Amino acid sequence: MVLNNALNPIIVKFFYPLVIITMPSFDIISEFDKHEIKNAIDQANKEVTTRFDFKGTDSSFELTDDKLIMTSGSTFQLQQMFSIACSKLSRRGVDIACMEVGDPKPGGKTVRQEITLKQGLDSALAKKIVKLIKDKKLKVQAAIQGDQVRVTGKNRDDLQSVIKMLREEKLEMPLQFENFRD
Repeated sequence: MVLNNALNPIIVKFFYPLVIITMPSFDIISEFDKHEIKNAIDQANKEVTTRFDFKGTDSSFELTDDKLIMTSGSTFQLQQMFSIACSKLSRRGVDIACMEVGDPKPGGKTVRQEITLKQGLDSALAKKIVKLIKDKKLKVQAAIQGDQVRVTGKNRDDLQSVIKMLREEKLEMPLQFENFRD
């Protein structure tokens, strides 16, 4: 079929549908559910206010965007509060490996301790993950994309072996695997 255009004659043929072949892939991330952390800290605050050994100490947890601040009368009570927070977080499904504990800082009658909640893969950890994947010499490609690592391969089994290998490694951050596409 020929279409005539005054400026440019175009010959139109039958087009075949465009087929895009995608390779299986998944993303490696390190995140936590902020709502679950808020619920766990609310439970920990409730436990601290009702426990007998914390009566009259003005012990409390305060949660900001990425910091948990514990306030109490002594460092011993801060240690107890930390164990309470860890138990509440783990019951809620939050991996406590995402916490970076600071030193206790005395200030007047109270002692404060900051716990930083880390989220996302920093560049050093992302490079380490890519290096681990390349060292195993699997038939996959790993690419750093911001604060996550995308792993692609021809075979689903290769991707699953990468997930298994990374779960066995002892990395400083908890990892989640999402967006598994076939």
